[in-house]
Amino acid sequence: MRNRFDEQLETLNNELIKMGSLIEYAIEKATDAFITQNNDEAEMVIRFDKEVDDKEKQIEGLCLKLLLQQQPVARDLRQISAALKMITDMERIGDQAADISEIVMMLGRYPELKEMIHIPKMAEATIKMVKESIDAYVKKDLGLAKQVIDYDDVVDDLFVVVKDELIELIRSNVKQSEAAADMLMVAKYYERIGDHATNIAEWVIFSITGEKTI
Repeated sequence: MRNRFDEQLETLNNELIKMGSLIEYAIEKATDAFITQNNDEAEMVIRFDKEVDDKEKQIEGLCLKLLLQQQPVARDLRQISAALKMITDMERIGDQAADISEIVMMLGRYPELKEMIHIPKMAEATIKMVKESIDAYVKKDLGLAKQVIDYDDVVDDLFVVVKDELIELIRSNVKQSEAAADMLMVAKYYERIGDHATNIAEWVIFSITGEKTI
């Protein structure tokens, strides 16, 4: 019975890794679409969100099956509970990658919009957080999980810089206020992705130690 349970836990682990790969792909492609203003790539990310949603439902079903059909001990229960929380954050990251892509498809209306160098830096920082939060889960690496949590300050600081840039943009050209609002939403979505990566890292720590960081 235990061997069967361990096999199902291993399946859960593998499916979480697959979902992690899906959201990494989504955010990377959304960022590429933003930087290159590629509408075709943006549309692909929007369609791809269904794969992320389907994977969430699959993992949720597996977790519930483990809880209902087996009798997990405390360590196993932590792992399953953490998985249920993590897939919620992963699904949100997929949603926000799609949200960024939807805005990309509107930005073509603003050909005069100046380059915003700090938004790509935000994107780079959040991609790093997402990848390392998943790596921390795969490797059961407490140190890496804590680094992800600390790194969220970098994303938050970049958001402040972007916001200040956009305020200056509006002051210099009121006609660009609508474009600036869209750009601010892109930055906000990246900030939220950083928050979800932080949540994933916190659940990694909980799955290993049983302690939830505040």
